[in-house]
Amino acid sequence: MTESPPRAWAEIDRSALHHNLQVARRHSGKNIMAVIKGGAYGHGLVEIAKELDKQNLPFLGVANTGEARCLSKEGIKTRPYILGATLQSEREEIAAYGWTPCLCSFEEIEHFNQLGKNSQIEAHLALDTGMGRGGFLPPQLGEALKKLREASGIKLTGVGSHLPVADEDSVFTRKQFELFDSMVESIPGRDEKFHVHLSNSAGLLDYHSRTTNLVRPGLLIYGISPLPANQEFLKPVMTFKSRVSVINHLPKGHGVSYGRTILQRDTKAAVVGLGYGDGYPRSLSGKGASVVLNNSLCPLLGRVTMDQIIVDVTELDACHPGDEAELFGPNFLVSDLAIKAGTIPWEILTQITPRVTRIYR
Repeated sequence: MTESPPRAWAEIDRSALHHNLQVARRHSGKNIMAVIKGGAYGHGLVEIAKELDKQNLPFLGVANTGEARCLSKEGIKTRPYILGATLQSEREEIAAYGWTPCLCSFEEIEHFNQLGKNSQIEAHLALDTGMGRGGFLPPQLGEALKKLREASGIKLTGVGSHLPVADEDSVFTRKQFELFDSMVESIPGRDEKFHVHLSNSAGLLDYHSRTTNLVRPGLLIYGISPLPANQEFLKPVMTFKSRVSVINHLPKGHGVSYGRTILQRDTKAAVVGLGYGDGYPRSLSGKGASVVLNNSLCPLLGRVTMDQIIVDVTELDACHPGDEAELFGPNFLVSDLAIKAGTIPWEILTQITPRVTRIYR
């Protein structure tokens, strides 16, 4: 007996991933730390890491030790970089495996120094230039550098900060770049091997730094631009798909889905086999969302349910059970879907659930 195909699946285009990585390199002119936290933004942590492991990158950006451990167990050679402060209980493992932490507090400096007494730990210093999520404020930088000079167990190999509004507030972001560059320029003993990084996807697309030699694209390498003007240069990596399971001919005045959205005309309604249980947002209900079926945009009808949605295919010349439906991808960007859902593309991508099969090509 052959195994039946999945109801919902995500096609992951490896060639698009490589294309977008080259866009980031060309546009920034700098080295790349590819951000693969959150299961590589829903694309599959291990498979994406294996692709990026071939690209001679200095780091892969992960959120925690669990993600770093997964890479190490899979034989990924590119060094994991822990994005954000670390818990005390995580640090021994970080030190043992040679992953790179970013130091966000004096307590972390002290603890990692103790852990590195026998084998020095390479670490970066996190600066808070406006995010408010961790790192040393400008007045604290001198003391932090002094502590690190005294810390024989730590080798400082880089410094970074993070942009909170690079895709929203250019005035603040330019000031933030100036502050960061000024702080970096006050750090003595830097050389070309010292990693300096600030820019996320929006930052590398639209801003310039005097000091950075490394950028940290996330959304961009998956083919979605946080700045719409740059979308034309990118290729979406994920296409989220399902299939029509049944087509119903419903009369005007009939209800559709939970809450009974009342049809305003006789309607040919296609049931598509996925829902919020697969990561398709329930908040799209009644928001004018569409699904691509047979190269046409077909409106969503009624509320999104856990396992199924209903789509108006009245205007299609032909639609049959088994036809593929594109929920987002090259023909309908996840960023456009996110606007209708009242959220951001990062959230939609990372909430595609494990029951959605990832197919790599």
